[in-house]
Amino acid sequence: MDWKTFQALLSGVNKYSTAFGRVWLSVVFVFRVMVYVVAAERVWGDEQKDFDCNTKQPGCANVCYDHFFPISHIRLWALQLIFVTCPSFMVVMHVAYRDDRERKYRAKHGEEAKLYNNTGKKHGGLWWTYLISLFVKTGIEVSFLYILHRVYDSFYLPRLVKCEVSPCPNQVDCYIGHPTEKKVFTYFMVGASALCIVLNICEIIYLISKRIARCANKIKRRNRNMAVHHDDFNDDPFNNCNQPMTRVDLKEKPPSFKSAYRYSYKPSALKLEERIRASAPNLSSD
Repeated sequence: MDWKTFQALLSGVNKYSTAFGRVWLSVVFVFRVMVYVVAAERVWGDEQKDFDCNTKQPGCANVCYDHFFPISHIRLWALQLIFVTCPSFMVVMHVAYRDDRERKYRAKHGEEAKLYNNTGKKHGGLWWTYLISLFVKTGIEVSFLYILHRVYDSFYLPRLVKCEVSPCPNQVDCYIGHPTEKKVFTYFMVGASALCIVLNICEIIYLISKRIARCANKIKRRNRNMAVHHDDFNDDPFNNCNQPMTRVDLKEKPPSFKSAYRYSYKPSALKLEERIRASAPNLSSD
């Protein structure tokens, strides 16, 4: 496998990742790919050749090796690295799709026209693609850790295994080559995988919390703008007809044309005044 080409393809994801995503990518390359290529692959080497049994029965060593190591650690880790990094290409392909749409849009509407402010910014569908890729990567990591623990019963690698599988004549002792080195690298790779799971979970929480905070700020800003518009409407002297007025406001407010006309012309008041004048004695004659 050409790991340099693999690294060149995956390095494009670094441009669209968050801080947690960049740390995850560094952990994958430094603590997993580099350790796998430089050290782990050489330690395992020809595993079946280093698997010795205390019998010369033909086929016994092969069957015992297949019984205790149905899947090679080194090949399982290579498969895990490939599967774990594949979801990141979903983000790269989505950005490439956006770039292609942007290019077609500019060719149709001119060079100044823009369909996206930034094709690599995690908004809309790209945000969902990035979040789904994180969930897929976390699921793959957990699945491979479960497979490794399930196949080998634990992450511990013993020095001696006892085999009773046919065609072995009886219980046979088989010895694993470089057991301490293999155990150390097994724990190291499991720890690196667990660290990647923690980083993925932290990035998921970061993305969701940031999205919730952005939505809360939008709602708060919208409510503030509505309150400002309502206050401006109330401050308008031509739109205050529905506001309740106190007695002080009524006293300080100058009479309008309607109120002056209403209070100046009252037929009932005029008739009462004429009756009082008619019934009063005329004192001017004395």
